[in-house]
Amino acid sequence: MSAPAFAQTIDSSAGKLTATVIADGLSHPWALGFLPDGRMLVTERSGQLRVVHDGVVGEPIDGVPNVYNEGQGGLLDVALAPDFETSGQIYLTFSERAEDAGQQRGQGTAVLSAKLVLDGDGGRLEDQKVILRMNKFTTTNRHFGSRVVVGTDGNLFVTLGERGEQDRAQDFGDLAGAVARIAPDGSVPADNPQVDGWAPELWSKGHRNPQGAAVRADGQLFTVEHGARGGDELNNPQPGANYGWPVITYGVDYSGVPIGVGTEKAGMEQPLFYWDPSISPSGLAFYDADLIPEWKGDLLTGGLSGQVLVHLDMDGDTVVTEERLFQGELGRVRDVRVGPDGAVYVLTDDGNGKLIRVAPEGK
Repeated sequence: MSAPAFAQTIDSSAGKLTATVIADGLSHPWALGFLPDGRMLVTERSGQLRVVHDGVVGEPIDGVPNVYNEGQGGLLDVALAPDFETSGQIYLTFSERAEDAGQQRGQGTAVLSAKLVLDGDGGRLEDQKVILRMNKFTTTNRHFGSRVVVGTDGNLFVTLGERGEQDRAQDFGDLAGAVARIAPDGSVPADNPQVDGWAPELWSKGHRNPQGAAVRADGQLFTVEHGARGGDELNNPQPGANYGWPVITYGVDYSGVPIGVGTEKAGMEQPLFYWDPSISPSGLAFYDADLIPEWKGDLLTGGLSGQVLVHLDMDGDTVVTEERLFQGELGRVRDVRVGPDGAVYVLTDDGNGKLIRVAPEGK
């Protein structure tokens, strides 16, 4: 499968930007990772992990776990270990079936550690090990999350949706509706919050469906999560903090009925920024390259229902302005990453999903 000729140029705060399709034919791609040799890894929700090279989508990698591919479930995020060049270690998040997890019924989000062995534009996974799984599986087919990002200390942050069961986000023995933090082998870091009554893996709670996560150079974690009807949020999850869902929210139920007690409550954190109406944010990246110097230190996220690439101009932890780019032009933006060349790469969530490169015109 090779990419068609397609490019579009728009005006932006960084001058003229061109979006160019570099690969297509992907089945609902979910996440993107960059290999040291310039090739890319792409997950497809239906359960395939593929290598993309020079616009060609390779054959599926062997050894990917069996996934629950229904509703919003499937093969989700991918991240490379910091020592990937020597270890080949990668992490995948996916929705796992009960029968594959020793559970009685249902499905839940899990994290797999494996060694990626490449062979041409294909390869295989070896030494697979599930290093985290939800401690409560249920039969809903939505709100799995899920991103996995490596912190500056080498530990992993994992975002977990509340599975469409709101109250689970306020159950502190439950890993749903949360950010978890684990070591690369799945053990619990000694400096996790360890709040009384909290599951030991928990970093923060009160999240709805976080589908974007990024770590800033200073080690701070940022996430974006879906609200209901309105109330999508950008957060900077702190250890032991409660972000309020479903007690506080800036959105309402899809029926229009209010949710919770309003937008504030003592002991619950406020978002750094929120969207109303929703854009359904997915994917999150700090821009830390030189190709677009105007965006240095800023955040980028995608919008699914908003069909948009969003640039958030950041001043420390404060969003100064929001800029919406290519709105309605690219499709449902599922993931956003900054490539080693400094360009911005996005994946579109579609049966014929695309990998798109965004860069200054002529670069």
